[in-house]
Amino acid sequence: MEKHNQLGKEGKLIAFIFLQKEGFRILKTNWRYQKAEVDIIAQKDELLTFVEVKTRGSKKFGKTEEAINKKKNTLYKDATEGYLEQYPSDSEIRFDVVSIVIAKDATQIEYFPDAF
Repeated sequence: MEKHNQLGKEGKLIAFIFLQKEGFRILKTNWRYQKAEVDIIAQKDELLTFVEVKTRGSKKFGKTEEAINKKKNTLYKDATEGYLEQYPSDSEIRFDVVSIVIAKDATQIEYFPDAF
């Protein structure tokens, strides 16, 4: 497996555990709809959250959360509509980002609720 793929898997696992500790119930991981993939779909109380996980090995190339562009936003919103068609819900919807930097000396987690 390529190094960046392994890094991404590690980041998603860290985000999964982080969100559970924050009180979220994980509903789906790596959920695909057409051209979009939602890393984590989670529920907390009456809040349905679609989570993008961004992982890097260092901050050398900028902040991970800045890698989410307009196209990604559109894909996420399309995926949300597709998800709600399959799994109807009256919950409030939010888009969050979990930014993870897995460096040699430490792992940093930043959580951005209602990111886009």
